Amino acid sequence: MPEKAIIRRIRIYRFPVKLKVPFIISLGKLEFADNVIVVIESAGGLKGFGECSPFQTIHGENSSTCVSVGKVIGEKLIGEDALNISGCLARMDATIFGNSSIKSAFDMALYDIASQHARMPLYRFLGGSNDKEIFTDYTVSIGPAEKMADDAEWILKAGFSVIKVKLGGTEEEDVLRIQKIRERVGNTIPLRIDANQGWDVETAIRILNKLHPYNIQHCEEPVSRKKFMSLAEIRQKTLIPIMADESCFDEFDAERLIALNSCDLINVKLGKSSGIFKAQKISTLALHAGIKLQAGGFLESRLGFTAIAHLVLSNNQFIHFDFDTPLMFTEDLVTGGITYLEKGRIKIPDVNGLGATISEDVLKSKEVSVLE
Repeated sequence: MPEKAIIRRIRIYRFPVKLKVPFIISLGKLEFADNVIVVIESAGGLKGFGECSPFQTIHGENSSTCVSVGKVIGEKLIGEDALNISGCLARMDATIFGNSSIKSAFDMALYDIASQHARMPLYRFLGGSNDKEIFTDYTVSIGPAEKMADDAEWILKAGFSVIKVKLGGTEEEDVLRIQKIRERVGNTIPLRIDANQGWDVETAIRILNKLHPYNIQHCEEPVSRKKFMSLAEIRQKTLIPIMADESCFDEFDAERLIALNSCDLINVKLGKSSGIFKAQKISTLALHAGIKLQAGGFLESRLGFTAIAHLVLSNNQFIHFDFDTPLMFTEDLVTGGITYLEKGRIKIPDVNGLGATISEDVLKSKEVSVLE
C-alpha cells in the first residue's frame, strides 16, 4: 500500500429514513432520521464511509446545514492525506467552529480509510480487541403513562436487559410514568431515565428523590445544558447517579464537568464529540477521573453505530450501551456493520476498516453533492 491516501473525491448524501413510529423526547417529536452519509475516496482506491444524524434542538444542525457545511470543509480536505487524521480534523476546526454532527461523519470516514489502509478492523486500529460483550438497552418514548407502560412491557418480553425511559415532563407526570412502568415490568429489570434537559433544578431534585426506590440505574441530563453549574447540587441532594449528555460535547466540556464534580457518568456520542478522535480524548479524561461512560448516538443507522461500537471495543471505560435506534427504522440500507442478536446483544464485524457501507445502488437514489 502507498504511504499516503490522498483524498481525491468526497460525496455527501442526504439520507432520510422513516421511523416505524415517532420517536418522542422532551425536546420534540421525530418521524424521520434526518441523516447524512459522507463517502471519502482516496487516490489509492480506498473508500471510507461516515454518517451523522443531526438534531436541530441539540446540535443546531440539520441535514441541510450538514450538507452545506460539509461542502465547505470537504473542499479543504481535497488533496489532503486521509491517513493524517489529526491534521484533517484540525483543518476542519480551523475552517469552521462547531458543527460537530457533520464533522463526525468526516471523522468516521477518515478512520475507515486509515484502518483499511492498515489492513485491520477499526477496533484493532484503535488498540482494541473483539472480546467484549455489548448489550443495548431499548428506549420508551415520552407519552401517556399507560402507553409508556405498554411499550416497556413489550421491551421486557422482547428480551432486552435494560429499559431506557424518556422523561422531562411535570413532576406528577414523570413520577406516574415510572410507577406505571414498574407495575407492568416489575422491579428487577434496570431502568435508565433521560430527561433531555426537561426539568428545572428544584423539580429534578424532587423527582429523582421520588424515583429512587424504583431501581433507576442513572439519569441523563436532568436540566438544561446551560445549567451545568447546577449538576453538582443535584448530585449532592439525590441518590440516583447523574449522567452528563447534552452538557458534554467535547473534551473541554468533559474537563469542565469533571472539575466541577458535576456527574457520575458521561454519555459519549460521536455526533457530539465530532467523531472518534475527540471521543478518545473524553475517555482519557474520564479514565483519570474514575468516571465510566455510556456509548450512545442519535438516530444514526447501523453504519454510525458500527463506528462507536469499534470505539467501545478499544476502551474499557464504556460500561453502558444505547444502540437501539437502528431497530426503529422502517428499512435497513446498510451493508455489513453491527448485527443485533438475542436480548439486544451486539456483534461487531471482523473485517478490515469500519466494515459498514452503503451500496452504490442505494446511494444513486439519494440527493448528492460531489467534491473533486
